[in-house]
Amino acid sequence: MNLNTIVDVKRPESFDKVEWGEGHAWLAGGTWLFSEPQVDTHTLVDLERFGWPALTVTEQGLDIAATCKIVELHDFKGPPEWRAVPLFDKCIDAFLMSFKIWNAATVGGNIIMSLPAGAMVSLTAALEGVLTLWPRKGEPRQIPVVDFVTGNHQNVLQPGELLRSIHLPASALRKRFAMRQVSLTHLGRSAALIVATVDDNDDNFLLTISAATPRPVHLRFDKTPSAAELRGAIDERLPADAWFQDVHGSAPYKRHVTHYLAEQVRAELA
Repeated sequence: MNLNTIVDVKRPESFDKVEWGEGHAWLAGGTWLFSEPQVDTHTLVDLERFGWPALTVTEQGLDIAATCKIVELHDFKGPPEWRAVPLFDKCIDAFLMSFKIWNAATVGGNIIMSLPAGAMVSLTAALEGVLTLWPRKGEPRQIPVVDFVTGNHQNVLQPGELLRSIHLPASALRKRFAMRQVSLTHLGRSAALIVATVDDNDDNFLLTISAATPRPVHLRFDKTPSAAELRGAIDERLPADAWFQDVHGSAPYKRHVTHYLAEQVRAELA
């Protein structure tokens, strides 16, 4: 849609050249920004000229620029020992998007939207991602994805603060994984997206619950738990009022399918 409140688009070459003020908004893919009126925004600050590499492989893991396009993440292969990389495609397939969105939407944009069913939130939380944030004033700060999202469309980002990158540690990328996702309709928004990861020797089992809850939830175990241990841990961590209820599923439904899918991924990795 046309944003008739926009009077200026700035294209700085670096972050330190940004002149930020009230009514400004960062522009990356713009797939949400241009999807509805932005009545309080009059200036867009385009990130394209920053020239951040989309994906950078190091010994420590994978660094994903906030401006990395979904299609670029989809095409990434990675070192053979990073066995969790196929999870990228599985989470991307959970998106509701056309080919135009596929080629324009960014990983960072989906994380900042902080929707319960945000597929990039689910992916990066499950792989123990850490975000680097650039405040307008002060030093960069880092925060785990699982702590960044605080609720439905809510996060800890401060006014004018910029998401620079997402780091996925090599230790998480080397783990085995299992994923399940369910929607009320064939191509509907996720009602639950469940991911489990574990080391080869069944150590460091991590269950990530998303879409069924307002924010991603981690459940960690030293070893792969039994079915009863996993079910008990979910109930202890998530009481009846902790589930996200919307048109894509009631709270009791989401609780039920989370238990069902969590046992599937546990059994697959056991």
